[in-house]
Amino acid sequence: MAEKEQVIKDLDRVISLIKTDSSEISEEEKKQMVADTLEHFDHYVSPGWLKYRKSVSSDSEKSAVLEWQDEGAYCYGLNGEKFIDCLGGFGIYTCGHRNEEILDVVKAQLDHQALHSQELLDPLRGYLAKAVADITPGDLQYCFFTNGGAEAVEMALKLARISTGGRWYISTVGAFHGKSMGAVSMGGKGTYRVPYAPMVQQVQHVEYGVAEDIRKAVRNLQTVGEKVAAVILEPIQGEAGVIIPPEGYLKEVREICDEYGVALIFDEIQTGMGRTGTMWRCEAEGVTPDIMTFGKAFGGGIMPITGIICKPKMWTQELIDNPWLLGSPTFGGNPVCCSAAIATIKYMLENDIPGVCKKKGEFLKAGLERLAEKYPEIIQEVRGTGLMLAVEFNTCELGYETAKGLFARRVMTAGTLVNAKTIRFEPTAVISEQDMKDVISRMDEALADTKKTMNL
Repeated sequence: MAEKEQVIKDLDRVISLIKTDSSEISEEEKKQMVADTLEHFDHYVSPGWLKYRKSVSSDSEKSAVLEWQDEGAYCYGLNGEKFIDCLGGFGIYTCGHRNEEILDVVKAQLDHQALHSQELLDPLRGYLAKAVADITPGDLQYCFFTNGGAEAVEMALKLARISTGGRWYISTVGAFHGKSMGAVSMGGKGTYRVPYAPMVQQVQHVEYGVAEDIRKAVRNLQTVGEKVAAVILEPIQGEAGVIIPPEGYLKEVREICDEYGVALIFDEIQTGMGRTGTMWRCEAEGVTPDIMTFGKAFGGGIMPITGIICKPKMWTQELIDNPWLLGSPTFGGNPVCCSAAIATIKYMLENDIPGVCKKKGEFLKAGLERLAEKYPEIIQEVRGTGLMLAVEFNTCELGYETAKGLFARRVMTAGTLVNAKTIRFEPTAVISEQDMKDVISRMDEALADTKKTMNL
């Protein structure tokens, strides 16, 4: 434990930096910030984090990039490094970085209230819940707001058990639903699951994209006397590498769930809010789930807010009699986060963000496909829809080398499922055509370097 006076002095310096424009921070101070950040991550955050990030290389103090500003389609390092953001915070920044229209609303809300008392009625939660019901398909109606994606998934899983009386879940191989205990139990990759086993035991994983496997799993469980609560699916698997299921898959799963009285949960945390070319990916097949999770871009890239929405039939009398039963997150649905989500929905509707994502995604995907034709010895496949795209490489090493080359050329992207065999491209919807051309051009250069380095 440090002396109180020293802690105050240290924090005074940090607050001063927050209040200072980066152009006015001295070179000496910037060097100190880099050194401080590397030390603090190693000693107070996680000793392995620096090795995991491309933003730090072996000569880390010289090359480490500290993110300090962002705007529109770009992230900026402390020393002025300008990155075209093709990672999008794993889907957060659909509306761009620090979108002015959304930021203005949040600032206005902060001027009179940030959090809520927990006792009085907070009107923005009601306004937002109605707006979400207005923009979601079918008869989805009741909302529950949370803070992160995994928490939203937890609420969906709990709701399914309460409303159906079932206990088993059917998930898919390759699925990613978060890393809290229930969410990671649904996950379909051993890397995330093994360290925590045993976890939620009543989960059966089937192959993604094969509806008949879901039918068999549900039927077999019910035949031996087990009751299934829910099937949980990503309409497009994100972390698995942007895997789009066969056309008609979601419809068939919907029919199976109806046939056997099982709740259908769609995890639209990454696919929703316009990114794939429709406001929600399930709209592409005209399917409405019983419960849907949302998040990522929902807070406009300004505030963290996630949640679930469900059909009225899911909100049983038990929940009406005991409103706290599903959960009562202290910060869930707080006013400042709700203000961000309200402004985000308005911005997306007024600017047809789903349509923008569709059009710009077609342009970017075509450019990536041209590179795949040019470098078949490096690239295996380009896939995705809207601005949720992925490039799969022939090996993880080729992907990592190319991603490293992109980073050096100031294009920010990242792999999926903690490796670089598949690299995602999820830029903001405000990215310009010129920026997309620059991304393709810089990737062309990175691929040429990879070909030379790997002696292909």
